[in-house]
Amino acid sequence: MPTDPARRLFSLSIGVFLIGGFLSSLVNLYVPRLTLFYGLDYARALLVQFAFHLSYLVFAAPIGAAIVRLGYMRSAATGLAVMAAATGFLLVAHGLHSYLLILAALLALSGGITFLQIAANTVVAVVGDGGGAAFRLTFLQAFNSIGTVVAPLAAAPFLLDAAAPREGAAAAAAIAPPFLAAAAVLIVLTIAFIAARGLLDRTPEAATAGRAIDWRALVGNRRLMAGAAAIFAYVGAEVAIGALLVNYLVDPAVLGAGAIAAARLVSLYWGGALVGRALGAFVMRRVAPARLLALAALGAAALTALAATAEGPIGAVALIAVGLCNSIMYPTIYVLALPRDPALATPGATILCMAVVGGAIVPVLTGLVADATTLAAALALPAACYLAIAAFARAARPQGARLAWS
Repeated sequence: MPTDPARRLFSLSIGVFLIGGFLSSLVNLYVPRLTLFYGLDYARALLVQFAFHLSYLVFAAPIGAAIVRLGYMRSAATGLAVMAAATGFLLVAHGLHSYLLILAALLALSGGITFLQIAANTVVAVVGDGGGAAFRLTFLQAFNSIGTVVAPLAAAPFLLDAAAPREGAAAAAAIAPPFLAAAAVLIVLTIAFIAARGLLDRTPEAATAGRAIDWRALVGNRRLMAGAAAIFAYVGAEVAIGALLVNYLVDPAVLGAGAIAAARLVSLYWGGALVGRALGAFVMRRVAPARLLALAALGAAALTALAATAEGPIGAVALIAVGLCNSIMYPTIYVLALPRDPALATPGATILCMAVVGGAIVPVLTGLVADATTLAAALALPAACYLAIAAFARAARPQGARLAWS
């Protein structure tokens, strides 16, 4: 009996989401490295996130068009191969002590991830039972969270060791182990997706390949564009907090923790997302996704505001707990906004993927505010982002399948 394509696809996607979370968390650790050891201010250090997320805006449209031609499986293999090559490029750039090359490597890495954001997220949402799309994507996002939890625990001693070399080949070798491990996993996944490249060729979704994309109609879709705005706000807030959390925890007014200890505490932030996604996947079978999204967004806004005003352990616990609220936001927004018509799913996903550029813009703006005032005061910007997400959720109907303005 042939293997169910949806089931096999789900199994392959576990590895994609896992390694994607691991690499994203590694990139977050670069920000405290630059501020604590190289003396960069917040705005310049957060150019790491700007470069990493800029590709979602720059490359999403051509990559979306390429996915329509290549199909989901071949596109995923392409993205994984690009990520593996970019990981090696990043180590070379680090050894050369060139910030511009590091930013270029991060842009290339993000270009590969853009393939996966559009192809993997979309195919998981549209292949299989439509009613279970939010459950499937939320459950897979839990594996993404496993990667984000493991990375700070495993990589902090390599990226945030104050005694490690900071220039030349020795510097690259010092941070290499977690990146080389990620590259090895990426190569294995590339081979697996190439071997399964024909998996979806006989599914209804494959019939959409080669169709022209009506971008004007998509931009006029208020449901889709509102979801894009919500994703912009979500990714911007999550990335800003994740990138600055180490700096927040080492502040003497908060915990005064050492850099490595603070980085390991960041795993609790991502661990909250892991726990929340595992629970949220099942809660969504009983609670409307839009209602759950509204509660999570309001909770995140309140916790971020508390962290901005409180000091000591209370502020630390509040900001770390935001991770739990973040847990179900991305997959829920994505499924609420994504057109269910397979012919519109890939171009719609392209627009949603372009909105991930919020992870480039909001952190840099937060850094500018932090440089001008304080890091705690700058948290007001992520808090405002969460309020915008709550507004999007309120516009959704109780059943979570359509938006009120559709």
